Amino acid sequence: MKRSVIRTTGIVTAALLLGSGLAACSPGAGGESETLRVTLVNHVWTDIIKDKIPEFEKETGIKVEVAQFGEDQLSDQYNVKLNAGTDEIDVMMYRPLQEGKLFAKNGYFADLSDSVTENADWDWSDYQEGPVDSTSYDGQVVGVPIITEQEVLYYRKDLLKAAGLEVPTTMDELLAAAEQIKSENPGVAGFVARTAKSAAVTQFSSFLYSYGGDFIDEDGNASIDTPEAKAAFATYGKLIRDFGPENVSTDVSWPEAMAIFTQGNAAFYTEADSLYKNATDPTNSKVSDTVGFAPIPAGPAGSKAYNVPSWALGINEASPQQDNAWKFIEWATSQEMTLEIQQAGVPGARQSVWEDPSGVSTYPADLAETIAIATKNGIGHDRPLVIKVPEAREIVGDPIVVAITGGDSDAAADAANKAFQELLDDENK
Repeated sequence: MKRSVIRTTGIVTAALLLGSGLAACSPGAGGESETLRVTLVNHVWTDIIKDKIPEFEKETGIKVEVAQFGEDQLSDQYNVKLNAGTDEIDVMMYRPLQEGKLFAKNGYFADLSDSVTENADWDWSDYQEGPVDSTSYDGQVVGVPIITEQEVLYYRKDLLKAAGLEVPTTMDELLAAAEQIKSENPGVAGFVARTAKSAAVTQFSSFLYSYGGDFIDEDGNASIDTPEAKAAFATYGKLIRDFGPENVSTDVSWPEAMAIFTQGNAAFYTEADSLYKNATDPTNSKVSDTVGFAPIPAGPAGSKAYNVPSWALGINEASPQQDNAWKFIEWATSQEMTLEIQQAGVPGARQSVWEDPSGVSTYPADLAETIAIATKNGIGHDRPLVIKVPEAREIVGDPIVVAITGGDSDAAADAANKAFQELLDDENK
């Protein structure tokens, strides 16, 4: 297997040892030890995989030791250990869009380019283009996407019916429908979404793409001051400023926005599909029986939602167990395993599971159809693909807040683009 370099960010507070009662296998070829060390985050995907690890151990003779952390703890763990060049982590669950570029640039990842194509039955070609793009770096595959998200339009069927409206398919239709519903329903917003500077960037991204823009252009330069980007800022801001909740603050993240929608106080809401059960579960949502899902309304460039890998599996370049680590990843990401995990409500990155009726049987039909569209047309990132992701999100988010509060978002976009370019230049030194 080809294992070349490409190479950041956790304190260990919890570890779960699995399979300790099984007979230990003998050390593998090349001096590999009998225990594979897998680091995972707290997630439904992790819970399912942990329950099945004894099957992997029995099948392969490889003992698996799992360390599991919350997101912040995981970042601390990686920051301490990977920076120190540890060989005590073999398989690593990571966030491609948040720390993937940094890990790759620092050489923390083994190159999986040959591994992903060695087994035709495992079928790397089954993986969606957007997530694959985000788990690659400088022409090398550095991770296998395991969990995906797409942005979709949540809406109230009852409010649209009462207003005599069809589901908006364009941004202009969304603006008009939000305006009409707010005017006809006192106390109900036409539209709600994230407003906090950093948090809003991911959901704004689909507006940016649909207007024909992006955060960075093909030459690697900042591009949030283009006419397309400025139009996207203006539209997102207008929807919330003019048709959003009364006295809306600029510190709304998804829990607050979702609460407004599920309490029946908004007609439209753009958000990640992965949160849909918050809206459809009657124990949490007053509008569970009337929620619908549709693709992001089209802008001048069409309907282009993000289709991103929120989590992926990679192999530590310093691991002495790269062959066994790949066996684990291959097993955990097989078509059969991906299908089973998706049926439990965790969206996968394989196209085949979305085309399989059993793969979408647990999803609302209109949501499954919406996701199918997003996976085909989707863009593989929902934030700037940089090393300093938090700083970039703060910069890009500023024109969003200015637009929401009624300021000059064009001027804010110009200023933000200059600051963002400085960040890019600094990273490229």
